[in-house]
Amino acid sequence: MPLQVIGAGLGRTGTHSLKLGLEQLLGGPCYHMVETFGRPEHLLTWQAADEGREPDWDELFDGYAAAVDWPAAAFWKELAEHYRDAVVVLSVRESPEAWWRSVERTIVDALGRPSDKPEQAQRRELMTAMLTRRFTPGWRERDAAMTAYERHNDAVRAAVPDRLVEWQPADGWAPLCERLGQPIPEEPFPHSNTTDDFRTMSDLDES
Repeated sequence: MPLQVIGAGLGRTGTHSLKLGLEQLLGGPCYHMVETFGRPEHLLTWQAADEGREPDWDELFDGYAAAVDWPAAAFWKELAEHYRDAVVVLSVRESPEAWWRSVERTIVDALGRPSDKPEQAQRRELMTAMLTRRFTPGWRERDAAMTAYERHNDAVRAAVPDRLVEWQPADGWAPLCERLGQPIPEEPFPHSNTTDDFRTMSDLDES
């Protein structure tokens, strides 16, 4: 099945919670960074894409109903062009400063650690290259990263206004259900991958 939702939001904007919510609404899996864990062939596909060799998107996302988070969000333009009927969800934080505080304590910290595990080292190298090429070379620096965050969000808003849902974790189900034509579930929206959760997952990935 083709992707029904493309997540254009950057990491640390509630993308893992969004993944869980979309899976419940759409009844199918949602591609997220965690999908690359234990799948070195996916890392090779994303590396090729980052180097300009566009993959077979339908093959990569076969069986998935949606895709959010990095690395898919780095290719939101290409995916929005390929899946023209898909809704584009721009997940954001309440402010650039709040986003940066989370990124600094998670992504910047994790990618700065050395690793002697080949797959993990490959993933970190790929993510570093993608952030540098497709986000900003200054992604480790507060002001440069926040400027790039705002630039990224503005670009998404300008490109697909008729297909766009802008969403924050505090918004819960309502904006997503309204755009997707789904009833609001009775259970609370799932919230996951806090800063502590991210660090725990990163630590487990080291073991």
